[in-house]
Amino acid sequence: MHVQTQGEWEEEMSEKILSFIRDEIYLDLRFLESALLGLTEKRADGLMTLATDGVHLYYSSEQVMRVFKSNAKFLDRAYLHVILHCVFSHLWIGGERDRSLWGLACDIMVEYTIDTMDKPCTRRILSYLRREMYQEIKSGAQVSAAVLYRRLLELNQSQPEKIKALSEEFYTDDHGRWPGKEDGAAKQQAAEGAREKWNKIARQTALAQKLRGEEKGEEAALFEAELAAARSRKNYKDFLRRFAVYREEIHADPDEFDLNYYTYGLKLYGNLPLIEPLESREAHRIQEFVVAVDTSYSTSGELIGNFLRETFAILSERDSFFHRAKIRIIQCDNQVQRDEEITGREQLETWLYNFSPVGGGGTDFRPVFAYVNDLIGRGELQDLNGLLYFTDGKGIYPKKRPEYKTAFLFLDDYDEQALPPWAMRIRLEPEEFIREH
Repeated sequence: MHVQTQGEWEEEMSEKILSFIRDEIYLDLRFLESALLGLTEKRADGLMTLATDGVHLYYSSEQVMRVFKSNAKFLDRAYLHVILHCVFSHLWIGGERDRSLWGLACDIMVEYTIDTMDKPCTRRILSYLRREMYQEIKSGAQVSAAVLYRRLLELNQSQPEKIKALSEEFYTDDHGRWPGKEDGAAKQQAAEGAREKWNKIARQTALAQKLRGEEKGEEAALFEAELAAARSRKNYKDFLRRFAVYREEIHADPDEFDLNYYTYGLKLYGNLPLIEPLESREAHRIQEFVVAVDTSYSTSGELIGNFLRETFAILSERDSFFHRAKIRIIQCDNQVQRDEEITGREQLETWLYNFSPVGGGGTDFRPVFAYVNDLIGRGELQDLNGLLYFTDGKGIYPKKRPEYKTAFLFLDDYDEQALPPWAMRIRLEPEEFIREH
């Protein structure tokens, strides 16, 4: 008969505690059902709090049992806190941001969400520092961790002691297992799979919230705003791949060519191979592309340059270009100011080195579409794959839908009502275009 060890007993008890906590949260927030089942619990001795990598919920049996005995409500908050990080994609959308400040911004937004929900299982008395921070968040036009992060960057320059106080006040979980660019290939692949899984859970959660109607007023609006922020800040590389198409390119495909049959035919019949090598293959690449850049006064030249560098870095990756690629860069404000064509990587590097924005008037999007349509009519663009319009969004949009895919890329808040229904749109963050030197 097996005699249970102390360690086994602690693990069994901590698993029961975590299950009890999960049930408590579910009773107050039923629309989080799929999210609460999204992490696999995994023991990690030595942890002082809960942690996650998007796949597992890490915990220390000793810490769970000790805290549950003295302050069970903290565990409820910590568990929900970790789950909301995943639902809001905080683990994966940090980009090039400072990890410490980004983690603080995410912690504040998650705690603000929990306190706004004000549920019995997580209710707590708000400190003065919390109330002050929440009031500042409410006074802003946009609610998201990314917006708060930029505020914290400024605060860190002027009041570093305030950042320290906020970090102590809002510390809840350990972010040490969040995915990072320093991770190896296997970890990055696992992180990407976890991100896709949580994107699906986030969609299910948003739908369940609407169908159940459990959250009302401010708390529902806040939860939806943070979910929307996570959705709109998609990885730019993934977004750009929407414009890729399959085309046939003249090139031998080694996967479809059996060298044994080929050489056997030459040996048997002289210069007559049994099977000719296939001279074409499918390539998921970009062929013709237009990048329109709004150079009005309200758009920063530095941001434009960083955006173009990042865009062409993506397009220049292996298998991004066809053998004969054609990229046109159109600078424009209320009229087309300059049109330049890029056909090779060396030309691209030279163009980027010499780039400076031309223009500075108001913004009117219509001339660019008229100009591109004219290029198509004259045959200069024969197979346009799509148009990307980098802008602040403050301008006059065309009413008629073009024959090619179009996406407007914004680095600030924009008027959703002003956008035509046919336009793709994505809200980017300046930190996504920070380049390390």
